[in-house]
Amino acid sequence: MKSWHLVLCMLITILWHPPLLATDLIGVYREALAHDAQYRSARALYEATQEKTTQGRAGFLPNIAFSANRNIQQIDVGKITDARTGVALNPPENTIHARSLILTATQPLFRMENIIIYQQSKTEVSRADAQFIVAGQDLILRVSQAYFDVLDAQIDVEVAETQKKAIHKQLEQAKRNFEVGVATIVDTNEAQARYDLTTSQEIAARNGLEIRKRTLQSITTQFPENLLTAKEIISDLTSMKYKTMDEWVRAAEDQNYTLKIQQAAYELAQQEVKRINAQHYPTLDLVAQFSDQTNVGAAITGRGIDLTSKSIGLQLNVPIFQGFSVQSRAREAVALKEKAFHDLETTRRNIALQVRQHFLNVTNGIAQINALKQAFKSIQTQLESTILGQQVGVRTEVDVLNAQQQMYVAKRDLAKAYHGYLMSRLRLIAETGELDEDALIQINAMLTK
Repeated sequence: MKSWHLVLCMLITILWHPPLLATDLIGVYREALAHDAQYRSARALYEATQEKTTQGRAGFLPNIAFSANRNIQQIDVGKITDARTGVALNPPENTIHARSLILTATQPLFRMENIIIYQQSKTEVSRADAQFIVAGQDLILRVSQAYFDVLDAQIDVEVAETQKKAIHKQLEQAKRNFEVGVATIVDTNEAQARYDLTTSQEIAARNGLEIRKRTLQSITTQFPENLLTAKEIISDLTSMKYKTMDEWVRAAEDQNYTLKIQQAAYELAQQEVKRINAQHYPTLDLVAQFSDQTNVGAAITGRGIDLTSKSIGLQLNVPIFQGFSVQSRAREAVALKEKAFHDLETTRRNIALQVRQHFLNVTNGIAQINALKQAFKSIQTQLESTILGQQVGVRTEVDVLNAQQQMYVAKRDLAKAYHGYLMSRLRLIAETGELDEDALIQINAMLTK
């Protein structure tokens, strides 16, 4: 029975305290996809904009209106004198009960403005599609940047701890040397100052790590623990879709969604000019009406009649003069169209510049990674030599700690170079409009425990 109790306690402990599993970039991204408020706001805006097409199509459909009216009217005809007798008569007040029911249906036959409004609605929906895709790409970039920021902050803490440990050893040795008289108090004070400075740097590094984790938590609502870090990366461009800078620029000019958003804005500005000018056009509608009224004209004749009427016909409206308001709005729309055109050209140039910058960051990042990898190997060799020198008595423990510190600094620089390369690669792919979960999965494959 005791053994069963022991097994049961172990199971309860495992279930109550599950092992901490490493979280990868895809896992963090999917948490953000479900919880990020900024992305969910973009989704709500996207869903709202999808209704623009229905609203624009409404200008071609019938407009049916029903009105009803019922009133009671008291008519006092005043004093009436009998013409034969001259006697004043006081007739009673006349109460009239009147009602009316009117049903009107209007079917637009020709309204140029409505045609252009429908075209604008389709352009707005197209722009909303591009904006939602950009929001999705922005989420991937924000999550990735926050993820790698946490990794950078973690290695900063590791380096700070190693530096503190090495300088603490130096401080202890300086104190021993001072006690035996082979060093001055100046050496001890200098070592103490370095140790205090390193302690403050460690505190700042831990604070930075906490801030980075909270930043990532604000996106996913989950506090990040045990994140996967970067491993060895293939240092070439063979795994990338486009090989040259010009190919990336051409792909961005054809596929970049920010550019498509600005193109849609320019199209809307062009359509707005047409819409304003369309207010000079006549409109033609088919109008049908059914009317059922009682006591019509009773207020005048004293006795009304019941009237039922049906009508159907064409209604033509020709605008002639509206106080120059249409002309003014047309000039305004033309100026805004010119602004949208120049904004489009600015966006195109900026995207080409950003593609070239990200491409250079990727290629130079590869070169930097190769250089840092070689430096890291050299420092590892130096550390091994220092350890061997300590074993034979020509090196001290402080020398070993300093070599370890240099190795951790090189490891930090290499890891940050990895992260910078991965982010530049993601941003380069985003410029071509091809950044999606599949692209993130490829980046995630470069992470390990």
